[in-house]
Amino acid sequence: MKFTTSNAVVAGVWVTVSLAICVSLMPLAHAQTFSVIHTFTGGADGATPLAGLTLDRAGNIYGTASNGGASRVGTVYRLKPSGSGWIFGVLHAFTDVPDGSYPVGGVIFGPDGALYGTTFYGGSYCVPDTDQGCGTVFRLSPPATFCRSVSCPWTENVVYSFQGYGDGTDPSGDLVFDPQGNAYGTTYSGGAYNQFLHGCLQRGDGGCGTVYQLTPTGSGWTHNVLYQFDGQTGAYPGIGTTGSDVKLDQFGNLYGTTPQGGLGIGGGNYGYGVIYELTPSTGYWAENILHYFTGGDDGAFPGGLTFDRAGNLYGGTGSGGLNGGGTFYELMSSMGGWNFNLLYSLSGSGGPGDLTMDGTGIIYGATYGEGAYGYGTVFKLSQSDGVWTYQDLYDFTGGSDGAHPSNVALDASGNLYGTTTAGGSNQCNCGVVWEITP
Repeated sequence: MKFTTSNAVVAGVWVTVSLAICVSLMPLAHAQTFSVIHTFTGGADGATPLAGLTLDRAGNIYGTASNGGASRVGTVYRLKPSGSGWIFGVLHAFTDVPDGSYPVGGVIFGPDGALYGTTFYGGSYCVPDTDQGCGTVFRLSPPATFCRSVSCPWTENVVYSFQGYGDGTDPSGDLVFDPQGNAYGTTYSGGAYNQFLHGCLQRGDGGCGTVYQLTPTGSGWTHNVLYQFDGQTGAYPGIGTTGSDVKLDQFGNLYGTTPQGGLGIGGGNYGYGVIYELTPSTGYWAENILHYFTGGDDGAFPGGLTFDRAGNLYGGTGSGGLNGGGTFYELMSSMGGWNFNLLYSLSGSGGPGDLTMDGTGIIYGATYGEGAYGYGTVFKLSQSDGVWTYQDLYDFTGGSDGAHPSNVALDASGNLYGTTTAGGSNQCNCGVVWEITP
């Protein structure tokens, strides 16, 4: 299977930054303003961003494009604020071998100040009978001296190149670091369980996916598989907005979802996904299933999770629910257990991906296919006296404003940022980076 974001070959001509940054302003309710701050061309800047964005303290925006770039296999980019606009620059263009290709997850800052992320394909190893590598974890470090150029490449190093068997295949989602500097992530497939044992089949030996740990050493990084999904305990964690990365609590436990799997609920080989907890024990990590999705009122095919300050978990599903368009839910920690509460049901198609919560408990996110035009929305969920209210902040039209948004990032001033996988003001239809200001 070859991962691609379009059936057509992405083509385009790289234009100057001033032309690539489109400032299209559209008024919203409550005096909010929507702006497109970059339109992807499919050339050197990249194409089809699938992941959300990361912000630094200076207000710079960092992200990945799954296609495009000098070798047409993806880029890492930065948008730097400048006056009333933004300056776009490519930090790294992937080459497939050995650094990876097709990044579908975002980048985050590690404790050393470098950017870390994953590529779905590429790297130094390949599954037999395929033409794609099994993916990488990469590190990008900034230039050692000040760079005056608009686009200042960062130095890329491969932290780990997946081999496609027991260690996993197709890493995706964002990484997370613990206080000791260990990194955690998921692979969409791979692991010891194959199609002959549990019905999971993706590439090569198959496998239902893994959760892994990378530990820094004096000479590099050590990879360790913490858990291997077997279909009954979940399947295919983490890919773009349809799965999830892992979250870490203050006690060192990991939490996440799988968009499939779970005891075959609903018939067939797979259920509708699970919410899981991984707890370190002596010599292994134990999985505890916090919720099995039924495909009914609770939803189906969950996205990512987020914590509130009290340690409760919030998330959304891509379909199911009372209106069939997905759900928002809460898992409340209580007396050593977890209580599942349905917060809101969506109509339409293509429910939310990962959610973002501000300091007051308001939840922000994006839907892939909801809204007045069917190209997705940006929304917020707020509660008063235990009642949750859904507010549509913006409906994408599928034109110059983009189509099919991914996750939402929030800065300290209350501005929202995100990407769309398609749309834009050129024929490329390669997606945009957008901003909503209050």
